[in-house]
Amino acid sequence: MDRRKFLSLSAVAVAVLPASLSAIDFRATKPDTWTAHTVADGIKALYGDIKPEEKGVTVKAPKVASNGGAIPVTITSDISAKTVALFQDANPESAVAVFSVAEGGIVDYMMKIKMKASGKITVIVEGTDGKFYSGSQSLEVALGGCEG
Repeated sequence: MDRRKFLSLSAVAVAVLPASLSAIDFRATKPDTWTAHTVADGIKALYGDIKPEEKGVTVKAPKVASNGGAIPVTITSDISAKTVALFQDANPESAVAVFSVAEGGIVDYMMKIKMKASGKITVIVEGTDGKFYSGSQSLEVALGGCEG
């Protein structure tokens, strides 16, 4: 491919790409989610009164985290999802992250989170079928990440 053709195609791709991406600012649209002190309150603020099925969502984290400042968490699911929300019950605010999943997107996320003490990580997946699914894992934290 010659240079001019490559540059013109790149310019078109850069112009079209932002129009094809969309994300919801959950901090602006659901502000009470980010100030909730319990997982149940955070879920209620984000999704309303729901009864998630405890299936289809896998949460992996170490059983004992040597440092609460950087706990690796992996979330996977085969469910066709609209959103994925991560909560924990050790820090003052329970919400950690909410992801919008593109149509046909794959739920396979890895991130590092902070937890000041031992607790439970809970993930809620909002399916495209209108149902809610959950997965969770408890873990021990040897050294706090928010204060230690």
